[in-house]
Amino acid sequence: MLASFYIGLRWGHFLCLMLAFGCVLYSAWWAAPQVRRLISQRFSRLLSVTLFLSASSATLMLMFQGGLMGNGWRDVARPDIWLLVAGTRFGSIWLWQILLAWITVAVWWLRPSRLMPLLLILCVAQFLLMAGVGHAAMREGMSGVLQRTNHAIHLLCAAAWFGGLLPFAYCVHLAQGRWRASAIATMMRFSRYGHLAVAGVVLSGLINTFLIQGALFTDTAYGTLLVVKMGLVALMVAIALINRYVLVPRMAVDRRHIEKLFLRLTQAEMVLGALVLAAVSVFATWEPF
Repeated sequence: MLASFYIGLRWGHFLCLMLAFGCVLYSAWWAAPQVRRLISQRFSRLLSVTLFLSASSATLMLMFQGGLMGNGWRDVARPDIWLLVAGTRFGSIWLWQILLAWITVAVWWLRPSRLMPLLLILCVAQFLLMAGVGHAAMREGMSGVLQRTNHAIHLLCAAAWFGGLLPFAYCVHLAQGRWRASAIATMMRFSRYGHLAVAGVVLSGLINTFLIQGALFTDTAYGTLLVVKMGLVALMVAIALINRYVLVPRMAVDRRHIEKLFLRLTQAEMVLGALVLAAVSVFATWEPF
């Protein structure tokens, strides 16, 4: 039961941080200047919730790790166990993760409209720290540096792709009104950078797989769930390609119907992304061999 709660915390942390990253990314950079403030205001409440939950889940993960290392639930709430966890490699890095997460919350509550670039930097820093724990930190020396760098690229590309889908869906809605030109320009920017993000996720993910498992497929529970994750990602890629290269060219013929289908497929892509994060949260707690 404790392990299940820890997996749930990991999933919630990934989900909240990626959603927050996507909203901040649009508000600080990806969106056309004319709609950046509009997007920031639209997702203001969501940012408040996701940033707070991200910081809270990061804190609880350190506490629950103590229970997993110790004697179960009774050690989750023991400060002396927390100190022992903080002395491990995971703990020494995760303390910075917790600190950055709460600093991000504080910055958001100060003057968010003027501090979006700083929020973006803080979110990026959290993903860089996450690349230093787990299976991506299993190697030492130069090979370890390269592995963690690759994993950081994987996390940032995944966050830009998955986290950017929600603001992208909002831009589909904006494109039906007075902000149509700016919304379309924003969606085209997401499409352009999204190609790079998708390619980065696939390529870095394959490299991660070989570095961790030594092969693309292995006859283990870890390997099986990894194949499931790869299948879900493949479905996301297929939906993204259909949206971009099948539906977009047809919008001029039947805009109302195509935009509705476009939005539904984008929502399906978000659901698949959440399932991918669930799979990652599970097998990240398993041994790959």
